[in-house]
Amino acid sequence: MGGIGSGTHTRWGTRDTVDDMRALPIGKLSKAGWLSSGGTCAFTWSRAGRKTGAINVTAAAGHVVLSYKARSNGDEWRDMKYPVHIHRTPCNLGGTRAWFICPAQGCGRRVATLYGGAVFACRHCHRLAYPSENESRHDRTARRADKLRDRLQWPQGILNGSGWGRPKHMHRATYHRLEQEYRQLEAQALGGIMEWLHRFK
Repeated sequence: MGGIGSGTHTRWGTRDTVDDMRALPIGKLSKAGWLSSGGTCAFTWSRAGRKTGAINVTAAAGHVVLSYKARSNGDEWRDMKYPVHIHRTPCNLGGTRAWFICPAQGCGRRVATLYGGAVFACRHCHRLAYPSENESRHDRTARRADKLRDRLQWPQGILNGSGWGRPKHMHRATYHRLEQEYRQLEAQALGGIMEWLHRFK
């Protein structure tokens, strides 16, 4: 989710986006061979170097079983465990492509990615927009800057400054390239925000 000065917080009346949720892409599971392994893998999410969520995915014939902990509005944590069916379609050059069947009641859409919430479901069930549907030009620039902040393991939000230094194990050349790219995006985003604010004077 966006921090102080991130693009998704500069406009009113917008929907949550796919970037605001934990995404579980079936393509990543398939490419890693987890869908055919018959075992259990751990899938985790992090932001700015901090773990934000985890789920266990157990492969079975024609489906996977998702197990994780969830809570809503500060309630007690609950153990969640349920199957998600998989459908396969043939590819033009041979082989098959795997799809999730959305497990939300009354849905059943064939989708490449599920998003969690309390329940992992498709973006239609969560009423999620793509970021570009909510964004102005400076929103998009700020979101790109936030993605770089994530790679640099800096706190989210362009108003949090850029003096957080080089992450451990990142090559200096990579750090300087990302930092320079970030500073350009930061300047563009802040300029756009100031221009937007001047309209209300």
